[in-house]
Amino acid sequence: MAKNSSPGQKKGFMHIPDGFLSNGLNAATFVISAAACAYGVKRVNRNFGEREVPLMGVTAAFIFAAQMINFPVAGGTSGHFLGAVFSSVLLGPWASLIIMTIVLFVQCLGFADGGLTAIGSNIFNMGVIGALGGYGIFIFFFSLFQKTRKGFFTALAIASWFSIVMGASAAAIELAISGTSPFKVALLAMAGTHALIGIGEAIITTAAVSLILKTRPDLVSAYRVRQEDSKKEAIHEKTA
Repeated sequence: MAKNSSPGQKKGFMHIPDGFLSNGLNAATFVISAAACAYGVKRVNRNFGEREVPLMGVTAAFIFAAQMINFPVAGGTSGHFLGAVFSSVLLGPWASLIIMTIVLFVQCLGFADGGLTAIGSNIFNMGVIGALGGYGIFIFFFSLFQKTRKGFFTALAIASWFSIVMGASAAAIELAISGTSPFKVALLAMAGTHALIGIGEAIITTAAVSLILKTRPDLVSAYRVRQEDSKKEAIHEKTA
């Protein structure tokens, strides 16, 4: 996510404020986001135990704190960590959606970062697209790279970059549909800036996940599934 770092002009590009999107579009994205979150809560309640639920809280707190740290990009703008793919690789895409929703609500209500009327759109861009879409891209490339360790981190970096660019592009499309900004202008500004921010997202995500894998590999659900698949394949080869 990008912010204008000029004095007195702090503006969140992906955290859409009130009044920037049409009421109809905000209502539509709210319904989609609410439905996705409701399904996500059911999935989490069904699959998570006493071990995973506290980890969700810790991950949400980490992402919230990490998002407070900005890094310079270009043209007087700065970016910060999103964490959608990071949390989805740790806990799964649906848990990641819930985490991103919690973080966005806290930022909106506690820090006025993103409008309350646009909360559905922000969750859609950074939760539905960022977490669910980003995880889908991760799985696609991870499978493409034959589920190797190198392929894991390569897919992680690619998905992290895409999660930023896709979310920013969605925000640009929403602004254009609402008549706030011409499509070409909005898309160029959003996608161009966030293409650079995505590089930082990829570096931070891979570094953080790499550190966790070295100390507690059991906490990375996506990598744990890979190990379980490898064991099943080995057993199958022995019995064949």
